[in-house]
Amino acid sequence: MFDRLRTTTMNQSEWDVIIVGAGPTGGRTATHLASRGHSVLMLEEHTEIGRPFQCAGLVTPKALREVGLFDSVLEEVDGARIHGPSGTLVPVGTDGKLRTYVVCRKKFDQGVVQQGMEAGATLWLDSRPVHAEVNEENVSLEVESKGENISLTCKLLIGCDGAHSWTRRHFKMGRPKEMMIGFQAEVLGYDGNNRWLDMYSGSEIAPGFFAWVIPSGFGTHRIGVWSTPDRLNGRSVEQCYDDLRAHPLWKDRFTNIKEVARYCGPIPSGMVKNTVKDRVLLLGDAAGMAKPTTGGGIGPGFRQIKGILNPLSQAISDDNLSEKHLSKITSKHFKAMKKDQDKARALRNLLVSDVSDAELDGHFANFARPDVLELINEIGDIEKPVPLGLALVKKVPAFRRLALRAGSKLLFR
Repeated sequence: MFDRLRTTTMNQSEWDVIIVGAGPTGGRTATHLASRGHSVLMLEEHTEIGRPFQCAGLVTPKALREVGLFDSVLEEVDGARIHGPSGTLVPVGTDGKLRTYVVCRKKFDQGVVQQGMEAGATLWLDSRPVHAEVNEENVSLEVESKGENISLTCKLLIGCDGAHSWTRRHFKMGRPKEMMIGFQAEVLGYDGNNRWLDMYSGSEIAPGFFAWVIPSGFGTHRIGVWSTPDRLNGRSVEQCYDDLRAHPLWKDRFTNIKEVARYCGPIPSGMVKNTVKDRVLLLGDAAGMAKPTTGGGIGPGFRQIKGILNPLSQAISDDNLSEKHLSKITSKHFKAMKKDQDKARALRNLLVSDVSDAELDGHFANFARPDVLELINEIGDIEKPVPLGLALVKKVPAFRRLALRAGSKLLFR
């Protein structure tokens, strides 16, 4: 179904836009640009959309409403039970009050890409760029597609090709500020609460970050951990996963699990230095846009393209795609997103990542106070962690003193 237009477009060599990568950000970008009358080609290196699966599958209500793919929902989530290193429980959420969705990523990704095709974009599966050169008139692209080498040109090349973006590397556009490593298993038999996810913290199981267990419908759960190489000190995220399952405080919950599948992948967070060059633009994970607090990349990718869409479309029509003009189009919006991202990372480091287990236990004791829980539930938003973090720092004396000691000027700019 997804490659059905390929045979009628193999002779077309000139495109307005070529998008490398047909994940959610690539598919959404294709929908926006094709619906404005631009000729758009998506190149996907894999033979199917939505594989390999390397994501926890959480999609915020805002992002899901934007694409309307409610048939991809596996489970609705009302909140999270967050566990401190010594077991202190902080429940965030309210029964019956939806916080986020768990989706089937294959169905979700396919739906987003299908919307792009319905808007007029074309998809080539099993297709990847092998060389590209930018000149004054266009981008010349050599593509390997189903074993055949094809020469193409486009006005604008957009890299939506993930954490290890070929586009980013080929054009030497920098690296994400932080590259986390994530590991996840799909399991049956976990002893959890319906419509609630569990989060676990501590240096034994997720140094500087957290582990998660997400209900994914039909009695299945996604168990995952993430951290950074420097915090793992030679351990692997798989070892952290094993340590979570064997942890004396929580091992009973994992006793009867049966693994169905395993996944592992990088999580790039921290906008790259150069998101644009002449006739080249990076979006989503390729630009390092995953959230440092949750690792989520779908919402930021959608937000990134939506915020520049009108001037970008006009620039494509005018063939005015120099680095200078693309920088003018993207600068304000991308800088605002980077600022939010940097603040979220600073708050995460202050409260979770750069503290010992003993200090983290102290933070959890404060989180668990009724007045702080009320504040968390009033302001908390998985899509917008910065307002909550700033409220905690400003209104909870223990956290305010911590921020002052850390000299966290970034938080208050």
